[in-house]
Amino acid sequence: METFLEILREVLKGIMREVGAYLFRKNVLEDRKTTLRRRKHKGGSDKI
Repeated sequence: METFLEILREVLKGIMREVGAYLFRKNVLEDRKTTLRRRKHKGGSDKI
């Protein structure tokens, strides 16, 4: 019974580690991509 609990604990640790890494990638790394975008300027002149 004790070995089963150790195995279960290790599996849960692995799952939590993977979920944490996924959330880190999604929240931190993907948010940086949006900051690199710049507005495109429309061509032509505004003077009449």
